[in-house]
Amino acid sequence: MCKRMNRRDWLVFSGLAAGAMAVPSSEARPVERARRIPENPTAPAEPVAVAKARSYNEDLTTQFRKMFDQVGGIENQVKGKTVGIKVNLTGDTGFSGYTVGDTTWVHPRVVGSVVAAFGALGAKRIRILESSEKRKPGYKLEDKLLSGGWDVAAIRNAAPLVEFEDTNTAGQAKQYSLFKVKSKPYVFPGFLMNHSYEDCDYFVSLGKMKNHEEMGITICIKNLFGITPLGIYGDREQVFHYGYKQAPSGAPAELDPQSTRYEGWRLPRVLVDILGSRPVDLAIADGIVAMVGGEGPWVLGSKPCHPGVLVVGKNCVNTDSVAAACMGYNPRAGRNEAPYRVFKNPKDHPPDQCHPADETFQYADNMMMLAEAAGLGSADLTKIDVRGVPIKDAMFDYEAFWKNQMPKSQN
Repeated sequence: MCKRMNRRDWLVFSGLAAGAMAVPSSEARPVERARRIPENPTAPAEPVAVAKARSYNEDLTTQFRKMFDQVGGIENQVKGKTVGIKVNLTGDTGFSGYTVGDTTWVHPRVVGSVVAAFGALGAKRIRILESSEKRKPGYKLEDKLLSGGWDVAAIRNAAPLVEFEDTNTAGQAKQYSLFKVKSKPYVFPGFLMNHSYEDCDYFVSLGKMKNHEEMGITICIKNLFGITPLGIYGDREQVFHYGYKQAPSGAPAELDPQSTRYEGWRLPRVLVDILGSRPVDLAIADGIVAMVGGEGPWVLGSKPCHPGVLVVGKNCVNTDSVAAACMGYNPRAGRNEAPYRVFKNPKDHPPDQCHPADETFQYADNMMMLAEAAGLGSADLTKIDVRGVPIKDAMFDYEAFWKNQMPKSQN
């Protein structure tokens, strides 16, 4: 029966809205019966700013300056400093009628506005950081941006000194930098990364508010996956998602090669390790235009949406928690609850990642709760001071929109 049901049938049948009934323990896989992620009431909580923005044509530079002030100000941290901004450039395709920057990548106007805001605050140097996934010799990050329709010249001129760094390689330093996990590691004790993640004085994760086929959601924590360089780790899915390959010689080795290889358990913990090794000073979530159902158009059933929201915070875990709430999700949700009960196409995943083989709904652990347990930040909305627009006024229900259940007045 599983094979005959279409995706929408499955969604309606399975009750994926927040608070949906969990799969009985007798039906769960052994790894699903692991102990609950412990809560950490002492994890830090800092203010998070929320704003509504209907279009990328608005004055976003002024909006970001206002949000920076709402979270306590950042001028003292960036004036005369090097700012590194990790942007999300997952994939290279968009939906019909949309650019890749509208729905899949962070939008170039958001990037340009953030660069302009940092420049106005006195940043000495701003580096745009991401993997170019080189297609040919000499291919640069700027080339990838141009392929997505970005006005690279405008972004370069938005501040006194703007650089672009492909972090897949060692870059100008000719060697990779070692980052040790400062929190208690889950899977890896450290990572090798491009020098720009060490050289910057102030580090920003600029992510897109999207669903994700394996992790449920991708915002600012998941955005950090791209800072692990292909020049070291090669096929990152094999190393980090599934653990079918070990990290190469010279890179920190996995703590327990005998731990479960299931990505729903493994990858959220790897992401928290990455955050623990390269802490984020400012998290910015772009949800003006986004997508539901996955992280790119290649995910079956994904589609564009227009939430019209921006979220900014100094603590990455706090920021993702508020952003998740603005997406209509409980940031403390557990396995088999939206958004962590995920649809996975068996054709695109190894058989042992889908049990049984024809069961397309799997689970992912909540990376925000794992980060809270590691002491990196609270995922408890009652402890986070949300400033600007209240969550209830900014919320766009991703799950309802995904299932075509959103009232037209809210669509």
